[in-house]
Parts: sequence; structure tokens; C-alpha cells
Amino acid sequence: MDLLMFICMAAVAVISDGFTVHGPSGLVVASLGSSVVLPCYVDEPLPVKSLEVEWRRTDSETLVHLFQDGASRSEVQQQEYQDRANFFTDQIQHGNFSLRLDNLRAEDEGQYTCKVYSQQDSGETEVQIKVDNVERLLVSGSSRSISASVGEDVTLNCSVDSHITPEDIEEVSWRKTDEDVEILVLFYQNNKAFPDSSGEQYRDRVEFFTDEIPKGNFSLRLKSVRTEDKGVYMCQVFAGGLSANATVVLEQLGFSALQIMVLILSIAASGSALLLCCLIYCRSQYDSFLRLHLSLVFCPNMIMFFAFVFWGVSEGSVNESVSCSALYFLRPLLLLWAAPYINKFTGKIKTWILKYSYVAEYLVFSVVAYSALFKTAWQKLLNYAEFDRVVIIILFSIVFLCCLCKIIYLLVTEIGKKTGRIIEIFDLVSDMIIEILPTLQFIIMFYTFGSSGAGFIIVIILPVFMMMTNDTWFDRCYFRIGCSFSVISTVMIIFTLVMNAVMMGLYIMTLEKTTDPIGWACVLVFLQILWTFIKFTDTNISVFLSFSRGFHRYTLLYVCGSVCVVVLTSAALIAELILKTVNGDRTAGDLRFIVFPVECLFAVSVLMSAILPSQIKKCLKFCQDLVRSRRLRRSQEDTAETQEMKPLKTGDQEEAQPDSDTNMRSRIIPDLSPTLQYVKTQFKPHGL
Repeated sequence: MDLLMFICMAAVAVISDGFTVHGPSGLVVASLGSSVVLPCYVDEPLPVKSLEVEWRRTDSETLVHLFQDGASRSEVQQQEYQDRANFFTDQIQHGNFSLRLDNLRAEDEGQYTCKVYSQQDSGETEVQIKVDNVERLLVSGSSRSISASVGEDVTLNCSVDSHITPEDIEEVSWRKTDEDVEILVLFYQNNKAFPDSSGEQYRDRVEFFTDEIPKGNFSLRLKSVRTEDKGVYMCQVFAGGLSANATVVLEQLGFSALQIMVLILSIAASGSALLLCCLIYCRSQYDSFLRLHLSLVFCPNMIMFFAFVFWGVSEGSVNESVSCSALYFLRPLLLLWAAPYINKFTGKIKTWILKYSYVAEYLVFSVVAYSALFKTAWQKLLNYAEFDRVVIIILFSIVFLCCLCKIIYLLVTEIGKKTGRIIEIFDLVSDMIIEILPTLQFIIMFYTFGSSGAGFIIVIILPVFMMMTNDTWFDRCYFRIGCSFSVISTVMIIFTLVMNAVMMGLYIMTLEKTTDPIGWACVLVFLQILWTFIKFTDTNISVFLSFSRGFHRYTLLYVCGSVCVVVLTSAALIAELILKTVNGDRTAGDLRFIVFPVECLFAVSVLMSAILPSQIKKCLKFCQDLVRSRRLRRSQEDTAETQEMKPLKTGDQEEAQPDSDTNMRSRIIPDLSPTLQYVKTQFKPHGL
């Protein structure tokens, strides 16, 4: 009854001498976060010139809003009502002094007084607001999709109702939701952001606007946008047992300046390779012959090197870009060794290419690859025991020192031309390093990324197994047992190839726990093939089993390595870049799946040419003879058909024949001069 009396009293108009101020007929009920109108009006319009309207909280006399001197005086409002309490300015001249209160808060509940002053008269009314107990959580994002170019920074909007204070917000999470598996972009909990919880592709690239969080603004800044960032993002908020979310779409990603540079370089690499190849085999001037060949070896590969560097900068895939860039920076060394014009070089340059070019590629590439692997292992060291950390660091250091030791030896002996007892010892040590380097590399891989338990038995047995590939064992069989050279060499080839196949399988099994196991497996398999190449061709290491002296360099193989490999890789890079920009996802996932298998195929082809030169020559000669015989037979058949199709001679034509016997012989024995001329033209020997 008391409450009813109070409500009725609040609804009664306060009557002044000149006008009556009216209010609501009862409680004004509204929910949190909504807008509410507090009624206050008079029957007849009042002159605006002398009008003053004042809204205050009845309990605390807090000034909510003021209309004075013909204008709203928002500067005198209390801070908590700034930008939330407003008059209907265009209605004041008609006697409507109602107040609109936006974004209703729990503390807004209570009684308000509307006082109106006009000349000598005044009046007032009271309004009571009741905030609905039913809470709601409103989260808003962007109504439109966001467009950006790769490399730019974008803002993904997410705002929470202002009546929810930051202290009431329990958790805010940004996730990418357009894939089969959601990716956590950034997480906020207990008034603190956790950037370390972000997915790997977003780490160090996302952040909140810290100064805006107290205002309920949880918008996300995404820096250096990549093509794989394209998709749908969800901002999910938990507060007071309630949850709500909003989504933002990031689409229409255009090419960045770096990606355009990658496209230009890839097209230039394949174009230069094809153009130089055409110039070499269409021109016969010797003065530009060697320069064109060197340009074919270096220019396309150096262009692809820079293309992969820019690809890594724009896409952020460090392991992929480092491995591919290092490969294309070093692959001219193997191309020079396999080039059919190697005899055009003379002196020290020819000696260095024949003896050390591929060795230098193997050593430098090993340093680069294992440096990138060490970076990957370093991220895992925090989860290892202290002893394991020390062992891993020591193993990586030993591999780096072994590679640097061999590189220093090559520099000292070939460039510095130093000799002496110490150099001979250094030579012996460097040769031993090449022998045991794959063993050390596998131990590092197994100890860092492999599993425990029975695997340690493999680590113990493997070095012994690797030492069995040393030529000393086979030399003793040849000289002491008296086995033939062909038998011993065949056994060693089979044994070494089987050992390498086992090593490659162990590499793949060991690297399963890395983030990109197949990519690293491709890199390590290529290193193992290079080591096998050194084993069979380097006379310093394998005098007994060196095939480099009898190696026949095939033009077709050289063209495939210098032109076809570059064209294929550049096409794969262009396709990957375009499809990723259009779809937002990578097609191949890792370009090492394409680059290194193709390079392994080329290296294996060169290796087989060194191991089986006579068999390959016989096979090629057989194919050439078969093609020649078929062409000759076809030419003879065409000539015979032509003679048979000639019309018979009659009348005067027969009398014009000088000798019937001669005509008879010409019909029986066809004229072979066109055939001989065709054969001479087609099988005329060509020089490089």
C-alpha cells in the first residue's frame, strides 16, 4: 500500500500559479543498456527566451541536464551523464521538456525531478526509473567486411555495452573461425591480455587498444596482414555468467609491393632461363659462348634467390624461405660441375670446379639448414632438462665446427695456397669430417626431435653402420681378397645406396614431432644425396671409388637442371602466390615440397650419370640407332611410293627416253640421293 501511495504521489502534477508540469502516470521501467525517455511537459507552450528547465536526481541533487538561455548546457552536466542525457531540442518550443537517457546502467535506478522556470512562474514533476533485473550483454562488431592489402595494418572492431565495466568482464577471446579448426588470435582475462596464447601465425602481430578497454572497446589490431589472414573472425565476451559474440570478415586482400616484386622476379627468372637457352643453342659465335653459359647458370638462380627472400619477408615462413633461398644461391656450383663446357675452363678455375664446387655447396648449405633447425630446436629447449639442453647445444656446435673446419681448409689450400705438415693433418681431419658428418647430423636430429627408449640403440649402432661405408674396408677386399674391381664397386654402390635409403627413412620418422616435418625431411634428404654425390665423385675422399674422371656430361641433363628446374619452381611460386591471395589459404602448404624433390631428382640424375656412364652411353646409342633406322626406313618407303605414283610414259614421251634399260633400272632401284641428303642433314654432328 505504501509503494502504491508513493507511485501515485510521483504521478501527481505539481501545480504552479501559471502552468502545470505533467509527468508519467507510473514507474518508468527499462532494461540495462537500453534508452529510456523521462516524460516532462506542459499544456501550453512557454516562451523560450525566459525558459529554464532543470533535471536532477532527487536523492542526491545531482544535475542531470540543464536548458537555459535558449540552449542545452551540456558543459554543466555531471560526468556520468555526459553524452547520455539529452533534451528533444526541437520539441522544447512546444512545451515538451522530456529527457532521453541512453545506455541505461544499474546505478541509474532512482527518482528524478524535472523543474521548469518561466518568468515568475515555476513547476515540477517527479519520475522514478526502475531498471529491469533481466541483464543482457551486447557485443557489436563491423557491419561491413574489411578490405586491405597484404602488409597493411587493420583494425577488427569489437565493442561491449558501456554499462558493463571492465571489472565485470571475465574473458574476451578473438578467434579465426572459417577453418575446420579454430585458431586463437588473442586472449584477454582478468584485466590482462595474454599475447603468448596466440596461434603461431598471429604471434607478435596482434594487440588490443589498451587505452580503449575501460570504455568497453576490445577492437583488435592485426599488423602486417598476410594472405592466410583472410577469413571470418569472432570476438566472444563472457561477463556475469552471460556470453555474446560478434563477427568481422576480412576479405579482398590485394597484392602488396613485396608480392608484386615476387611475381616480377619469378617471371624474370623463368624468362631469362628460356631466353639464354635459346641464345646459346641458336648462336654459334664462340666469343659470347662462355659468357652466355655462365649467365644461364647464375642469373636465373640469383633471381630466384631474391624471389624467395621477398617471399619469406611477405609471408613470414622463415624455415621455408631460408632453405629455398640458400638452395638457389648455391645450386650454380653443382650446375658448373655438371656443365658440358667444363673443359673450356683452364687452370685453377677448372680444378676448383671439378674438386670442390659441390663440396662447398654441401658444407655451406649444411650450415644454413642446421642453423634454421637450431632455431626450431631452441624453442623446445625450455621444455627439456638442463642436461639435454647442454647436449643439444654441444651437438649443434660440433656440426657447425666440422663444416667450418672443411670450409676453412678449402679457403686456405685453394685461395691461400698454404702447404705444410699442419695442412696435411688438416686435410686428413677434413676428410674424416665428411665421412662422419651424416652420422653427427642424424644424432642431432634424433636427440632433439626423436623419441626416447629403444631409439638410443639406433643412435649407438648407427655410427658403426656409417663407418662401414668407408672406402678402407672395400680397398682391403680388393687388394687382399683379390675381388675384381667391378664386383667391389658394385657391392659398395649397393651398400651405400641402401644405407642412404635407411637414413632418409629415419630422418622422416625422427622429424614427425617438428612443426613442418615433411619440409625438413625434404631438406635433409637433399643433403644426404649431396653427401652421396661427394662420396662417389670427390677423389680426395674416395680414390678407389671415384667416377669423376670417367664422367660424361650430358647436354640434356644440364639444360634440365639450368632451365627446366628454374621454370618449374618459378611457376610453382607464382601459382602459390596467386592462389593464396585469392583463396586466403596456401595450396602446397610449403614450397619445399616442390623445390627440393625437383632438385633431388636433378642431383640423383647427375649422380647416376657419374656412376653408370658406360651403361647410359650404350642406352643412348641404342636409342639413336633405333631412331635413325626408323627414319631411314620411312624415307625409303616415301621415295618408293613417290616413284610408283609417277604416270606411265606413252607415245612421244616413250620415244623421248634415251635408253629403255636405264628407265627400267630407275624403276627397279629407286634413287637414294634424297635419302642420303636427308640423313646427312639430320645426323650431321653438332658441337656445343
